Amino acid sequence: QVRPVESGGGLVQAGDSLKLSCTATGGTFSIYGVGWFRQGPGKEREFVGSISWSSDTTSYADSVKGRFTISKDDDKKTVYLEMNRLKPEDTALYLCAAAPYGTSQYEKNYSYWGQGTQVTVSS
Repeated sequence: QVRPVESGGGLVQAGDSLKLSCTATGGTFSIYGVGWFRQGPGKEREFVGSISWSSDTTSYADSVKGRFTISKDDDKKTVYLEMNRLKPEDTALYLCAAAPYGTSQYEKNYSYWGQGTQVTVSS
């Protein structure tokens, strides 16, 4: 079964950019939808965006639309989350997940989760 592994998090200042990676191990994302979620301190986990591996269709939460972009590299079995104009409220643990039946904004539809990568945005 596929296991997503995230990387690329760090400490940045407000207004900076950061690019996260989610690489498939133990398999590929070829039959999945891949989603990014985040969980900030004291907050519930929330949907950030997703991409269909087969159609490249993307979807974003309103809070990140226009600032974040999701893309993929088939050869590297990797999905990217490019984050621009970061804000302190973007501070969170960012998690990548794979959904067997296509993309979704709902956690319950994702079967395979990574451990996450921490993003901290200072003001």
